[in-house]
Amino acid sequence: MARLARSHFVDLRPFTTSPAFARMWFGSTLSGLGGQLTIVAVMLHVYALTGDTFAVSMIAVAGLVPMVFAGLYGGMLADAFDRRVVALAAASVTFASTLLLAILAWGQLETVWWLYALSIVNSSANSIVMSARAAIVPRLIARELLPAAAALQGITVGIMVMAGPALAGVLVAYAGYAWTYSIDVVLMTSLFLGLWTLPSIRPEGEIVRPGLKSLADGWRFLRRASNIRLQYVLDIIAMTFGQPLALFPAIGAVLLGGGPITTGVLTAAIALGAFLSSLFSGPVGRVRHHGIGIERAIIVYGASIALFGLVLVAGALRWFAPAHLDTHSANVVLIAAAVVALAISGAADNVSAIYRSTMMQAAVPDSVRGRLQGIFTVVVAGGPRVGALYAGTLATFTTLWFPPLIGGFIIIGLVALLVRRSPRFRAYDAEHPVP
Repeated sequence: MARLARSHFVDLRPFTTSPAFARMWFGSTLSGLGGQLTIVAVMLHVYALTGDTFAVSMIAVAGLVPMVFAGLYGGMLADAFDRRVVALAAASVTFASTLLLAILAWGQLETVWWLYALSIVNSSANSIVMSARAAIVPRLIARELLPAAAALQGITVGIMVMAGPALAGVLVAYAGYAWTYSIDVVLMTSLFLGLWTLPSIRPEGEIVRPGLKSLADGWRFLRRASNIRLQYVLDIIAMTFGQPLALFPAIGAVLLGGGPITTGVLTAAIALGAFLSSLFSGPVGRVRHHGIGIERAIIVYGASIALFGLVLVAGALRWFAPAHLDTHSANVVLIAAAVVALAISGAADNVSAIYRSTMMQAAVPDSVRGRLQGIFTVVVAGGPRVGALYAGTLATFTTLWFPPLIGGFIIIGLVALLVRRSPRFRAYDAEHPVP
């Protein structure tokens, strides 16, 4: 019975079999926690300066194109040079941009345009770090442990997004923006320790220098890799129509009350779901048909986002609301309901991410893994930015509850249609990975 119970928990063998992976994981987790402080603080900062939800959504949108180029180029760098060095160089840029943000805040010199510019630099450098780091993982652990490594990454996301936004909301409310950015600077040093202690990891196989030929080779491989290509499309659909994060400041300010603390709690709820699904990910690692797993997880994700939209409809109708909503008076009942819906979405998205990441790392050859991870990083990081534009724009012209409600149903319909038209994807077998 005890062995059965343990089998439901996350597999920790990647830690015990690869100390290098363990060090990188711990460094990434702590630095990611600090990064979430800055992400949420910048959102709140822009909203405080402008009072405009669309301006908040434009933080993500403004960095989309630079992040796409950085992710693609970072993937080419990871396939041409030592991946450890590439990750360290990009992490240095992230550190410098965050440090400048803290200096501006302490000097009260920050403006909306400075916040936009430094967010662009930060997201671009991070996309390179993510591409290089993801391409490193299959070189540190055995293939059969890749699902466990992906689940551990879900715990990382859970910790940093669950604790980070909630802590950011409290820090901004009671300590201010400068302290919040400064704490990120301190935590980011752990990323360097995790990367610095890695062995040299040079790409295997034929090396193509960064440039148009390298990019074209990566795209040619992707055109032949229908399973990888479809998982990209499915994730873009989910993130475009199911990312209400840009709405959270306005939801906390005018719809459910609670201000920055509500913003942090709602964001943390997504991470709570991711954390719990990774913690109990033992059965997930034993599933062989990852295509079917991705489909079912994203459909559950869409349903939970639609449920979140229904909670916001109840908020607009003033159900369970106190007489007056403000920073110190909130609709606790509906906030709790929203937390449940968002936690389910986080769990479903994380299960999908485990399967997608494992498919990427197991089925793609090392010689093109950096470039495909670069594209994967662009999809994972760029999708939510397109989603921020969708949610912010639609909410500006309609109301706060409309984007998640209609978006959830769009996700369910499109994902079911595309997967059912792709029998090769549904037949994907982790024991015999085919890109």
